[in-house]
Amino acid sequence: MKAALMPRPGDAGVLTLVDVPKPAITDAHQLLVRVHAAGLNPLDTKIRKLHFYYPNNLPAILGCDGAGIVEAIGDDVTRFRPGADVYFFANGLGSMPGSYAQYTIVDEREAARKPKRLSMIEAAAVPLALITAWEALVDRISLERDEHLLVHGGAGGVGHLAIQLARNRGARIAATVGDAEKARIVRELGAELAIPYREQDFVAEALRWTGGRGVDVVLDTVGGKTFCTSFRALRLYGRIATLLSTPCELADVNEARMRNLRLGYVQMTAPSYLGDADARAAQTRILETCASAFDEGSLRPLVTTVLPLERAADAHRIVEQGHTIGKVVMTVD
Repeated sequence: MKAALMPRPGDAGVLTLVDVPKPAITDAHQLLVRVHAAGLNPLDTKIRKLHFYYPNNLPAILGCDGAGIVEAIGDDVTRFRPGADVYFFANGLGSMPGSYAQYTIVDEREAARKPKRLSMIEAAAVPLALITAWEALVDRISLERDEHLLVHGGAGGVGHLAIQLARNRGARIAATVGDAEKARIVRELGAELAIPYREQDFVAEALRWTGGRGVDVVLDTVGGKTFCTSFRALRLYGRIATLLSTPCELADVNEARMRNLRLGYVQMTAPSYLGDADARAAQTRILETCASAFDEGSLRPLVTTVLPLERAADAHRIVEQGHTIGKVVMTVD
């Protein structure tokens, strides 16, 4: 079968389309999936550069997100039959071959039935970003109806789904954006305020929007100074969830303490890396729970770049440039 193989860590050019053996089911709960599309995430580019999860396990096939058709099943599989359309977050960290290939092996507990309304390309764009957004807004900070939420990077892979989840929960939403096109997109998705961060002070705009009180919740997908500065945009007893680990100056930390802020870290790959099967199953249930929202049209992924598998290196370069609207997906013939 064809696969985009990473023989060693390095720049995007190390990804090469090669022929490798088709994987085989080795566990009774596994599925053999014919991959039709593979979603890309910034995580993929970081693993490619550093291969920090399993540094001695090379060569590797990357790709955590995918969508395809079940071709064969293990003896104890109960949730799927051959021919089922599935989407999944699985593998791709270097421990097992990921979705950058014509076939991959997925544990049945890590696959969900693909929403009927989504194409394979759209479904492949969803898993990591959706699970991350859900864990942040629902599991970490319990976003409630009518609360004011500020999403950093609102037009990005996680941000555009977070805005829709928040809208569906009845929250009021503001989002930082880089340009007018992204402002238009976040408004269409449900944000009532788009803040062009290059031109406006997002703290001042958030305070103005809330009558000086500050927002209830911040979702930080950017990190760095943005995360630390966000403390000043939050109300007393506010909550912030971040996808990154960012050190802050003492003055910023004291600001958070004076506001009695609650902080939640979101690292959705942790259950996979730590081997927590129950936590991974809970993440799959997020995909199952949201399938109806996709089919009803109240949730939709935004895919702006589609490339074939043989252009995996180009796909990685696009993701690494940052400021991508929505998601980048590769088709697998």
